[in-house]
Amino acid sequence: MAVGGDEIRQRCRKIEGTSNDDTNHDDKSNNTMEIRCLFASSSETGATTALITDWTSAVARRFNRYENEGEWEWGGGSTSCMVVLSRCTATFQWRRGRQAAAGVFTWLLKSPFQSPFQNLTFFICFIAFRIITSDIFSDPFRIFIGLMSGMGQEDGSSSISSSPLHLFSLMSLSPGIGSPYPWLREMESEERGLYLIRLLVACANNVAAGSIENANIELEQINRLSSSDGDTMQRIAAYFTEALANRMLKGWPGLYKAINSTKITSISEEILTKRLFFDLCPFLRLSYLITNQAILEAMEGEKMVHIIDLCSSEPAQWINLLQALRTRSEGPPHLRITGIHQEKEVLEQMALRLNEEAEKLDIPFQFNPIVTRLENLEIEQLRYKSGEALAISSVLQLHTLLAFDDETIKRTQSPSSNRILINSQTLGDFLKKDIVNPFSPSPDSTSSSPLLLNSGKIMSFLNALWNLSPKLMVVTEQESNHNGFTLMDRALEALIFYAALFDCLESTVPRTSVDRQKVEKMLFGEEIKNIIACEGLERKVRHEKLEKWIPRFELAGFGRVPLSYNGMLVATRLLQNYGYDGYKIKNENGFLVICWHNQPLFTISAWKFGRYS
Repeated sequence: MAVGGDEIRQRCRKIEGTSNDDTNHDDKSNNTMEIRCLFASSSETGATTALITDWTSAVARRFNRYENEGEWEWGGGSTSCMVVLSRCTATFQWRRGRQAAAGVFTWLLKSPFQSPFQNLTFFICFIAFRIITSDIFSDPFRIFIGLMSGMGQEDGSSSISSSPLHLFSLMSLSPGIGSPYPWLREMESEERGLYLIRLLVACANNVAAGSIENANIELEQINRLSSSDGDTMQRIAAYFTEALANRMLKGWPGLYKAINSTKITSISEEILTKRLFFDLCPFLRLSYLITNQAILEAMEGEKMVHIIDLCSSEPAQWINLLQALRTRSEGPPHLRITGIHQEKEVLEQMALRLNEEAEKLDIPFQFNPIVTRLENLEIEQLRYKSGEALAISSVLQLHTLLAFDDETIKRTQSPSSNRILINSQTLGDFLKKDIVNPFSPSPDSTSSSPLLLNSGKIMSFLNALWNLSPKLMVVTEQESNHNGFTLMDRALEALIFYAALFDCLESTVPRTSVDRQKVEKMLFGEEIKNIIACEGLERKVRHEKLEKWIPRFELAGFGRVPLSYNGMLVATRLLQNYGYDGYKIKNENGFLVICWHNQPLFTISAWKFGRYS
């Protein structure tokens, strides 16, 4: 029998009246069970909203009884969030409700989760968000991503799962108290996933703060729940724990070097892994397809075409372009490709494959190999000739140059005045953040300073490329901020980004697949480790969002080239043929954004030689 809103209000007030600080454990457990029954028996969105509103008031009253200044401060902020959230839920203001839910959840991630009322607030926020977004997020990491980004459906209906209520009762347990085994064995996938998220964030906080003992306790619990061959969250947790453990070990350099002294990095394995990623996920295939389409359009009518590939390891992209050039109405041009890679053998294989294809298609072709790392490239090595129409292709490469700007940033900014701390963003700042146009520069961007923009390795490199007068430059980069100053900045961003990538594989590849495990361990896992465990020049994985790349390109003198409708069309067809609904591609002001569900993962932008305005 369904419970109406009025009855829920009365019973909720009764429960709240007995849920004071002196209530014993059994009474609290009974209260939790009664809450579960209330939710299970409620078939009305309005009734559930009433329950949320009443418990919000209970949270506010309970916080006001604390005398500790920290509790007062936290209670005021979170209660304000919850009031906004409950009002938005009650009045069906979905978009603002999503933002409020994201604000509450972000606030909670920054807190130590010691108060039962913080756990209660987390639980209410979770339920309210499920009302707002309906069932668009069907598993833990998508719920987490939705809460963090404030994104979801525009219209919603009541769809309440009872499992979060059980999760709430679990979350009242401190990770460091007692044996977790009795209830860990009973956790379902969704509950375990959310609990793993909480443990990972708490562990990262302790690692960042130097609380090694607490971090070790949390790592032990995470290891009991995680698995490299389990579900999405179990897998990602396994690689995050490895990264956090490596970060801790670096506090003892001798021990760290001894453990890793026999590790051999094989370039052939790296290339194999990237090839597997190319085969298992459509992201690289999309990037190559869109890049080639833009080159074909820009080079229409040109007789001599020169393409510079900033990381030449995958012949499939240029084989596809050769085949497309063969069908031009005016005939194929003379094509020269300059390939850059640190391994001579890789470039030799590229030259062999491309020369064979060009000969078969009867296209005049030349391959110019340059054996060097991108950061050591001398522009003279490119051998650009007058009269050539020049195009540049950069697929997931430019961010590696940001490591060399680390010292520049340290010299021009003092840590005390410019670090982006995880607790520095106010609720007002969070709720006012523009989520409609994600490609406008953010005020906390380290790239927004003209001094920083005009200095360092990356700007020198872009300026040098601009001086070649390219007709087109197409850039693919990860759409995430993994270049933050603090460990927590990077850890939270990485958790969102890689959870989506892991879920791509979860949805499309069997868990027992050896190829999937190789991609997760040797590509995703190594990137996570670099983001979390490394600093300085050693930290090469410094992904930044397009909002930070735009001012760099514009300051270097490049002009935007909107990617065409034809490029969008061929990309959409590829995704349709791929056969999975989760992949999406969006056009944002001429830039293309590749998403998994609503989570942006990669951006493709096009640029041309232009003058300063």
